[in-house]
Amino acid sequence: MLHKLGMGILTAFTSIVVLLLTSPLVFAVEAIPVGESYSKVYFVMGAMGAAAFSIAIAAYGVGMGIGRAASSACEAVGRNPAAQGKIMMTMLIGMAMAESIAIYALVISLILIYANPYMSYFLG
Repeated sequence: MLHKLGMGILTAFTSIVVLLLTSPLVFAVEAIPVGESYSKVYFVMGAMGAAAFSIAIAAYGVGMGIGRAASSACEAVGRNPAAQGKIMMTMLIGMAMAESIAIYALVISLILIYANPYMSYFLG
């Protein structure tokens, strides 16, 4: 039973990795003019990969941070219910600051995909 579960998880993980690594190439193929080299495709594929990586890391970090803040706030309120107002205010401000990191990562990813300033240097 455990061996089948492990093989299923390995198969799902491998499928997701292959999908994530090949999908930028499929979307970047639209950018190829007929008869030109693949340098633009590789550049666009790299930009999409970098954008996906930045969003993934930011979402993971923000999720962990917000979860930890909520957990700590619940523990603090459980220990001292009289200070609930101050704890909640501090927790919400901390969560807003953590969420702003994800928004910055989204902005950087959108710049990498749609308004990349280095495209003229690499593609001429």
